[in-house]
Amino acid sequence: MAAEVETMFYTRQAPWHGLGTMVRDAPTSMDALKLAGLDWKVVQRELFTADGILAAGFQANVREEDGKVLGVVTDRYRVVQNEEAFAFTDALLGEGVRYETAGSLQGGRRTWILARLPQRYIVNGDEITPYLVFMNSHDGTGAIKAAMTPIRVVCQNTLNLALKTAKRCWSAHHTGDIRGKMEEARDTLLYADAYMAELGKEIDRLNRITVTDRQVYEYIDLLFPSPENGSGQQKKNMEKMKEDMKMRYFDAPDLKSTGKNAYRFLNAVSDFATHAKPLKERANFRESLFARTVDGNPVIDRAYQMVKAA
Repeated sequence: MAAEVETMFYTRQAPWHGLGTMVRDAPTSMDALKLAGLDWKVVQRELFTADGILAAGFQANVREEDGKVLGVVTDRYRVVQNEEAFAFTDALLGEGVRYETAGSLQGGRRTWILARLPQRYIVNGDEITPYLVFMNSHDGTGAIKAAMTPIRVVCQNTLNLALKTAKRCWSAHHTGDIRGKMEEARDTLLYADAYMAELGKEIDRLNRITVTDRQVYEYIDLLFPSPENGSGQQKKNMEKMKEDMKMRYFDAPDLKSTGKNAYRFLNAVSDFATHAKPLKERANFRESLFARTVDGNPVIDRAYQMVKAA
């Protein structure tokens, strides 16, 4: 299998490598749990050396249905079951939430949920749909993470900006009072409306920041600096990326009526960061790209900081 996807479902168009079970409509949480192949539990077992000595302070996270060891963790580790992850998003987002994709990566070691919220927002003439991404790990290598991810519908660009006035992300380690931490996430994320309201204000402000063509070229040079001691091929690759960015800003049909402003530039960068294929495509690059919807994409973050300072 080229990708790291173990099981998944999706609605409408096939994501990534076309793996998984396609369904016509976004299902409820209980349906999604089964369709995604996530209707299994993790149990914790004592850990022994090959000669039978107990490894005190450690235990194995084991998938109950097939006995597969997902990871070795300390005895402070607390499991968050897949069913609990769906219950968390149900409780956080309320009635009307629909699940668009969910699945298992790396043989069950990591899982994810992508839920589409029922609200539709029109911001400066753009339809923007908010999603919630929830990521969990069962191997001890990552925290539980949840994040709001607004998508500009016309082009499927992510607008997951790090706003000072409203939190987009929440994370917690698998230790201590996990249930209490997940309850606190409600207060941290403050539901979709708070973030979307602040995002609307920020988009309006970005629309009022005029960006000249010269500034666009300067921004692109800053985003993709040519390596001083790089090889000829490396410099050629960087120029190729710059030309791609220019095309997405100046020629994208969905941006031509937007005006030459900071919002248009940010959308062009998001289009590049979200949809452009890397010069050297690794087997798991799309999974890594999806993971950035939670943590934030560094190229989009840097572009946002540049245009804000204009």
